[in-house]
Amino acid sequence: MMEKYDALRLDHQLCFPLYAASRAVVKMYFPYLEKIGLTYTQYVAMMVFWEEQEVSAKHLGERLFLDSGTVTPLLKSLEAKGLVVRARSKEDERVLMARVTEAGMALREQAVTIPENVASCMKLPAKDAQELYRILYEVLGVGSK
Repeated sequence: MMEKYDALRLDHQLCFPLYAASRAVVKMYFPYLEKIGLTYTQYVAMMVFWEEQEVSAKHLGERLFLDSGTVTPLLKSLEAKGLVVRARSKEDERVLMARVTEAGMALREQAVTIPENVASCMKLPAKDAQELYRILYEVLGVGSK
């Protein structure tokens, strides 16, 4: 029979290994991102810019699962580095748009080996990594990507 406080045991929490694994994986990126002058959040934002070139702040937040209070300083920091430029939409001034700069696109060349380098640090077979990827997107409520 379960004791009253068993549900509060750390080893009974799904959220804890997700949290700890996330921190461990992001930590693996640090030496590579330090070389190109980005934080992990800036790096994943740049991935969106490398894919789409121009996005609204709202769309960026949706892609990265970030709220607007996080997206605004993120865009300001990327703009200060000269990687993106921000401007109000010509169609709707309420919409903040951001576009990758030439310097931002050039940074992609320096970042191209990061995913492979980080993957080589993980002790997870490719099949398990694909299954974990699928499950994590299910947890996020967007299904498998």
